[in-house]
Amino acid sequence: MLEFAAIQQAAERLRGQVLETPCLESRTLSRITGAELVLKFENLQFTASFKERGACNKLAQLTPAERARGVIAMSAGNHAQGVAYHAQRLGLRAVIVMPRFTPGVKVERTRGFGAEVVLEGDTLEAARAHALALAEAQGLLFVHPYDDEAIMAGQGTLALEMLRAQPGLEVLVVPVGGGGLIAGVATAAKALQPGIEVIGVQTRRFPAMVNLVQGARHPQGASTIAEGIAVGAPGALCAEVVRQRVDDLLLVDEGDIEQAIVLLLEVEKTLVEGAGAAALAALLRHPRRFAGKKVGLVLSGGNIDPQLLAQIIGRGLVRSGRLARIVVSARDVPGSLARITALVAEAGANVDEVHHQRAFTLLAAQNVEVEMVLQTRGHEHVAELIERLRAAGLDVRLVH
Repeated sequence: MLEFAAIQQAAERLRGQVLETPCLESRTLSRITGAELVLKFENLQFTASFKERGACNKLAQLTPAERARGVIAMSAGNHAQGVAYHAQRLGLRAVIVMPRFTPGVKVERTRGFGAEVVLEGDTLEAARAHALALAEAQGLLFVHPYDDEAIMAGQGTLALEMLRAQPGLEVLVVPVGGGGLIAGVATAAKALQPGIEVIGVQTRRFPAMVNLVQGARHPQGASTIAEGIAVGAPGALCAEVVRQRVDDLLLVDEGDIEQAIVLLLEVEKTLVEGAGAAALAALLRHPRRFAGKKVGLVLSGGNIDPQLLAQIIGRGLVRSGRLARIVVSARDVPGSLARITALVAEAGANVDEVHHQRAFTLLAAQNVEVEMVLQTRGHEHVAELIERLRAAGLDVRLVH
C-alpha cells in the first residue's frame, strides 16, 4: 500500500525538476456551479500534464544498471511525453508504444522529446501487450503508466501543493483512468487532512474503476474525447488505494466534458484536454453533490488535438445558441434571398453559411428553402430573430 512518506520523498526528488503549478480560485466558475472552486493547473507543466511527476520520480530512482538498459512505456500520450522528456533529461534511451488512436499532437511531441515512438494496437491493452513484448525482447525496463508505487507517489505530490496553497479545501475532484493520480492524491490528502473528501471522475464510456470498486456493471464504450482516462482495466495497486481512501466515484457524459472544455477556455482562458476537463464536468453533471463546498479540481492535462478542439468549440457555440441553423421558406423570385439576409442583418445576426435549396424540398415549384447558419448572441437572440422573420411573412423553423 502506498504510504505518505513515499509522496513526501517524491516531492523532495521533484523539487526543481517539475513545475509547481498555480492553484487558483475561479470566481466565475464558482458562480456557475454553486461551489467555491479552486483549480490546479497541471496543464501548465512543460509536457502539459501531471504525468511527468510520476515519470520523473520513477526515472530518478533507477539503478545505474537500469539506466544503461533504457526504458519503455505504453501511453495514449501524456505518460509518454513525461517519460520521454525526463528520459531525455537523464540521458536514457526511451521507447514509447502508443495506440493507433493517439492524437497526432501527442505523437509528434513525444518524438520531439527524443523518444522512439511505436504506433501499435487499437486499444490501450493491445499497446501495453506490445510494449511488454518489446521490453522482453530488447531488455528495456517497462515504466507502467499508473500501477507502480513510484508513479503514484510522484502524482500525489500535486495534492501536497494544493493543500499548501489552499488549506481550506473540503473536497478534491480528480480524473480517473488507471487510478495512479487519484491513488497518490488520496494518500497525500488523507494524511494531511483526514476529513477531506476525495472524489474520482470517470467518463461513462470507460467506467472500469467504478465497475471494479462499486461492483457496478456499466458497459464499456469504444471511444471517448477523454482518451487520457480511456482505460479498460485499472491498476491493481491503484484500485486497492481507491477502495480504502477515495470517498466516491462519479460518472460524466461526453457532453459534460465538452461543455467543461469550452467553459475553461472561455472563462479561465486555459486549454485542457478531455481528461483534464473531467473534474469540472463532474460539477456540471452533479451540482448538488458539491453545492456550497470549497472544491479543488485537478486540470490534469492540456494536450488536445486541434481538430477535435475546433469541433468541440463549434458544438459549444451551438449548445449555447451562439451558432444557430434556421430554414426559411420563400417564393423563388429575384430579391427574396436579399430580403431574408437584410432581415437577418437588421436583427443583429451574422450569416455564417447559406444554402439555397430548390430540388431537395417538399415545397411547391417556384418556392425555395434557404438554410442558414447564423452567428447570434444566444438563445434569446435566436428567438427574437425568428419572430422578426415570421412577422415579415416568412415561414421559418429552427433546425436542431
